[in-house]
Amino acid sequence: MPIRFLTAGESHGPELNIIVDGLPSNLEILPEDFDIDLKRRQGGYGRGGRMKIEKDKAIFTGGLRLGKTMGGPVSIRITNNDFKNWDVSMSPTPQDLNDPSVREKIDAKFISKARPGHADLTGAIKYGHEDIRNVLERSSARETTSRVVAGAICRKLLKVIGIDIISYVTRIGSVSIEDDVLGHDYLSLYKKAELSEVRCPDEKTSELMKKAVDDARSKGDTIGGVTKIIALNLPIGLGSFTHWDKRLNGRIAGALMSVHTVKSVEIGMGKKVGELFGSQVHDQIQINPEWKNDRSRYKRKSNNAGGIEAGMTNGEPIVCTVATKPIPTLIKPLDSVDIKTKTNTQAHFERSDVCVVPAAGVVLEAMLSYVLADVVLEKFGGDSVKDLVDNFKRYQEYTWDR
Repeated sequence: MPIRFLTAGESHGPELNIIVDGLPSNLEILPEDFDIDLKRRQGGYGRGGRMKIEKDKAIFTGGLRLGKTMGGPVSIRITNNDFKNWDVSMSPTPQDLNDPSVREKIDAKFISKARPGHADLTGAIKYGHEDIRNVLERSSARETTSRVVAGAICRKLLKVIGIDIISYVTRIGSVSIEDDVLGHDYLSLYKKAELSEVRCPDEKTSELMKKAVDDARSKGDTIGGVTKIIALNLPIGLGSFTHWDKRLNGRIAGALMSVHTVKSVEIGMGKKVGELFGSQVHDQIQINPEWKNDRSRYKRKSNNAGGIEAGMTNGEPIVCTVATKPIPTLIKPLDSVDIKTKTNTQAHFERSDVCVVPAAGVVLEAMLSYVLADVVLEKFGGDSVKDLVDNFKRYQEYTWDR
């Protein structure tokens, strides 16, 4: 793949590390490009105490000079402020286990009670751990901070050719608002959503969603929801139909499904296509008389396909609907097992959010940005931003004349 990224680090470890490889040279990357999305990820109604501890800041450690990429890998780190409270129990280096004070700190963080819905039990069995701490530290959603950083870089690359990625929330628990009510002025909806604590563009629905979160909190429970993730201003022809692993819808679905708590991904109409006739599903095509002011002379009368046909972009917005489950750490723990004592018990509870749906949209934006940046470079190539832009312009001229 043209772009790839790797992350390392644990939830309560010293820091998070990110390496993004495959970027063209002379792409401007500034601290504020990261800070905005890192702050958005930490916000949202229903977040827990950890967000008050961490004030995430991206620190560049390689690949940039004077604010621009040089063509090599870009490396970034984010310090975990909470590590000062875990410096012994989460130390990367060996500790003197014969020291009673050291032993006490490590034992205090030992976990053997698994949480249903989390990686705890399966991860402990798979990797041979007695202490579930070794599983949850990496499987924690703290890892998504790194994805947001990688996604912010990819988002900056996409903006060079005018592609925007946005999201907003349409459901939390039983409270929802339909697309027919919201309409399809996506940029306007996004701007309204950014003013909402639950990232919903409708003010009345936002208040009802907050009440649903409050209700879950009062019961010691958690709550999930649904988010729309949308890509705008796409050219025709990203992705391919020639092999299963080149189809863009599959690549997008895989990336979005990899995000913590995500349980379903729909593109366009999604599951509704199984309920309707073909005449109600497929997007009819027409010539756009003002095509010179757009990216293609061909337009669709609808966008039921969600911007993707046969694994390729068709010029319409990519529209994904993603459902995220309630997180598995409950104030009132669920029934579970203790893998040390081999007894039935209740699940472990540590610090927890009640609802992560508003924040999940920011992570999903990052993953969609990554996939699209990857296929953009795959399609247009170039070792520098200038090469990319020049190739893109030539392709646009070609598609205008088709």
